[in-house]
Amino acid sequence: MKWPPLLNYSSITDDQVEFSNEMLVASLPGFTDSFVVVNGINIHYVRGGSGPSIVLLPGWPLTWWAYHKIMPLLARSFDVIAVDLRGMGNSDRPSGGYDKKTMAADIAAIVKKLDLGTVHLAGHDIGAMVAFSFAANYPDQVAKLILFDAMHPEESLYQLSIIPAYDTFDGENLNPAAPYLWWWAFQQVKVFPDLLLEGRVHLLHDWFFNNTLVNTGSIDAFDRSVYNQNYKRRDSIRATNAWFQAFSQDVEDQKSYSLLQLPVLGIAGLSYDWMNAVLPGKVTNLTMVKAENSAHFPADEEPEATAQWITDFLKL
Repeated sequence: MKWPPLLNYSSITDDQVEFSNEMLVASLPGFTDSFVVVNGINIHYVRGGSGPSIVLLPGWPLTWWAYHKIMPLLARSFDVIAVDLRGMGNSDRPSGGYDKKTMAADIAAIVKKLDLGTVHLAGHDIGAMVAFSFAANYPDQVAKLILFDAMHPEESLYQLSIIPAYDTFDGENLNPAAPYLWWWAFQQVKVFPDLLLEGRVHLLHDWFFNNTLVNTGSIDAFDRSVYNQNYKRRDSIRATNAWFQAFSQDVEDQKSYSLLQLPVLGIAGLSYDWMNAVLPGKVTNLTMVKAENSAHFPADEEPEATAQWITDFLKL
């Protein structure tokens, strides 16, 4: 896989593109947004389509907008609900509850409050971790599970190196064959990253997108501005870093989970080998798809293929 040249880190600022959530929702005909109060907090979601329900959970550093390319495609066959997780987008940012088990409880409460019955569940990155926890803790509420380029934290995370292997990281560019997840360590620190990134989070976002996209334009300047404006405030950075700070608790929770019995689809680029090696020990019915033309963001880089993989899996 040949990585494209990096964009200029200073090319996109937090306030370059003006937008509102109403404008974003209006750009997707047939979709509306709303809020639901669960577990004492407001959770924002966007919904459209008809048919069996599929709940979409985004990851870092995204919002529900992460799925805007595939939502209209899925809405042809499904009732699509894209959720801003606790700490994300237009949802509340409480002081705690960022372990994936508590975040999964938020989603379970939404499913119950909206009277969705049994749903299909898909998650990317942090959202994949929450989705896995949902399936482990509420198996009667989920029919099939889809994980985009991530899975629930488990003990193999403790084997990640605090420094990159020799000749795999030049201090600027990630090697896709040996990713060095330095930002996971950075986000473990409380308060300091919030102060450092407030008003300049686009610098971190640009670096991350430029290193985890095969086609850097697939998350374009407008998309990046949407995410930058949602994450630029100190409280937003504090809340989303808390997702990472809960990983050790998530690892402990994982130890008590039984093998998932439901059908699971993994769609992955960068994380394909890791998921393909570890998930067979966590689930009994696994299908893995290699997203050949994407790294970490298949819904952005291969939206048509991703929507088709999902649709085919759910209609089996």
